Amino acid sequence: MTRLGLNGISRIGSGAPRASGRKKSRGLRTLEGYAAYRRGVQHGTGLGDLVDPTSFDAVLFDVGGVLLLPDPTVLGPLLTYYGGEGSVAIHRRAHYAGMAAKSFAGSEEALWDEYNLAYVTTVGVPPSERDAAAQMLHRTRSAWLWRWPIPEHVAALRALHERGTPIGIVSNASGQIEEVLRRSGVCQQGAGPLTPVRVIVDSHHVGVVKPDPAIFDHALSAFDGIARDRIAYVGDSVTMDIGGARAAGLLAILLDPHDDHPDADHLRIRSLAELLG
Repeated sequence: MTRLGLNGISRIGSGAPRASGRKKSRGLRTLEGYAAYRRGVQHGTGLGDLVDPTSFDAVLFDVGGVLLLPDPTVLGPLLTYYGGEGSVAIHRRAHYAGMAAKSFAGSEEALWDEYNLAYVTTVGVPPSERDAAAQMLHRTRSAWLWRWPIPEHVAALRALHERGTPIGIVSNASGQIEEVLRRSGVCQQGAGPLTPVRVIVDSHHVGVVKPDPAIFDHALSAFDGIARDRIAYVGDSVTMDIGGARAAGLLAILLDPHDDHPDADHLRIRSLAELLG
């Protein structure tokens, strides 16, 4: 079975999590495990004070969860049908809850069961409706639905450019990411009306998917003269983004707006504005 998502056409096993008698789905076990983990760790670990803007000379960005989100104006009404809330704010929160559950499970790019279940749970879908809602989310969240620009991050991208910081994009995608970034008013490669970036790398076009560090090689030629360890990479996935960037020798930074990873051993920020100091 295949699914078209932000990260390309991917083979998956069972789709959205489903209950089977008394046996819990993988997604449900992971969600419960992550909730227990969150209860057992110490919070307030200095998030937001860990990234020194003088520690990097250039920045590469992931797209999903960093610059664009699955459109909450589409998903909101779809999930209210199952008893969830429809506000943009709760759907923004739901994405990062989903990514945290996915990262906690160590799920590879193709597996979104944990994300789907955490997402629908976060928006308030009642337990009796979560399997159905997660299945709907699984079927609905196509590559082209990742199109809602995060306003403050679009502004931070522009501010970094105006400061003179070299910037670029590296994303697992389906061949659409350059067009969506342009249509959504985020950026374009080279000169134009939006924030210019040096390079936009779409995994579909280069044939390499994060966390394979080789995907970053397709971007680094646009940053000649800048040492790898002076190039930051900002993403929202521990497995895909932090793992891939570290393997590539980059300065890996996790976007963690809600302190979902309080025991992390990597740099974290709440907002891209923190890159500005």
